[in-house]
Formats: sequence, C-alpha cells, structure tokens
Amino acid sequence: MKSIAALQAAVTATPSEREPSDAELDAIEIETPLILAEVALLDAQIMTIDRTPTELDQQRIRRAHRRVLAARRDLANRAATVTVSGGAA
Repeated sequence: MKSIAALQAAVTATPSEREPSDAELDAIEIETPLILAEVALLDAQIMTIDRTPTELDQQRIRRAHRRVLAARRDLANRAATVTVSGGAA
C-alpha cells in the first residue's frame, strides 16, 4: 500500500513558497497606484450602471479615466527608465 504522506509532500508548497518574494512585493508596490486608479474608475462606472449618468457622474468617470492613463504613463516611464539605466550599467 502506498503512503499518502509521501505523495502529499510533492504537491504541498513549502513554507517559503507560500509567501510572496521580495521581488514580487516590490512589483506590487510599484503597480499599486495603477491598481487604485483602476478601482476608482470601476467604482465610478458601477455607480452609473442602473441609471443615466449625470454631468457630475460623467466628470467623475473622465477624471478617474485620466488618473488611470496617468498611472499607466508613470508606470511605463518608470519601466523605461529602469531598462535604460539597467542597460547602461
């Protein structure tokens, strides 16, 4: 008869694999402004799902959309800066 414990060890993550690495945490921290901007845009859009958007709603959606675009731009510029600096070193 086979032992289940021996098979389970092969599929169960070790304690070090359960937590995100420092690099993963850094990537999350870098992307947080974009994630928050996208959540704000989604919130603004959800508010108008069941009704006709008012002028204020439209302004809120446009503002949130601009924040998403700015966060994407900043993230892309940061990645380009890291690539250029990393390549020059």
